[in-house]
Amino acid sequence: MTAVLTTVNRVLLGLAGLVLICVGGAVLAAGLGLSVPAWSPWYGRTDVPLSEADRDRWRADGWWWPTVIVVLAVLVVLALWWLLAQLRRARLAEVLVDSGDGAGALLRGRALEGVLAGEAGTLDGVAGAQVMLVGRRSSPQARISLRMEPHAAPDETLGRLTDEALAHARDSAGLAELPAEVRLRAVRHRAERVS
Repeated sequence: MTAVLTTVNRVLLGLAGLVLICVGGAVLAAGLGLSVPAWSPWYGRTDVPLSEADRDRWRADGWWWPTVIVVLAVLVVLALWWLLAQLRRARLAEVLVDSGDGAGALLRGRALEGVLAGEAGTLDGVAGAQVMLVGRRSSPQARISLRMEPHAAPDETLGRLTDEALAHARDSAGLAELPAEVRLRAVRHRAERVS
């Protein structure tokens, strides 16, 4: 999916750039009084893309405005989809595991995330864990978010996370290293009454 989004992103950026260069060049040439191609809607400094006669000509046709609205709505939806695709973080779909035969095997990224989150969630003082793998499938990186209980010692929890959960995940996937970014958040709790 990431490769498809990368390809779509590059094609859309290339097309948008090409359209903007062509339109901008035609406007600049017409504004400077230079000769413009015959297909250009601008012929001089005072020309506009659609004259008043051109705009009035389409009003009588019943299909014109619904078509314009549908085309613009589709363009807005595509632009929003593209924007959301750019903002979304690329989650690693699979991890390449060295199987020893030279071909390798693929491990689902979600499976490794689930196992790592499950083991991190069992550590003392951890109320919950979320894991997301990012990077390349041959060298993944883990982003871990731990919700810490009030009695937890962060330094001990990070040490056990590194020595146990991350080491197990790294060894089971046959990775040379598994760098991790860990974020700690405290669980909200009620204040205890002292009597």
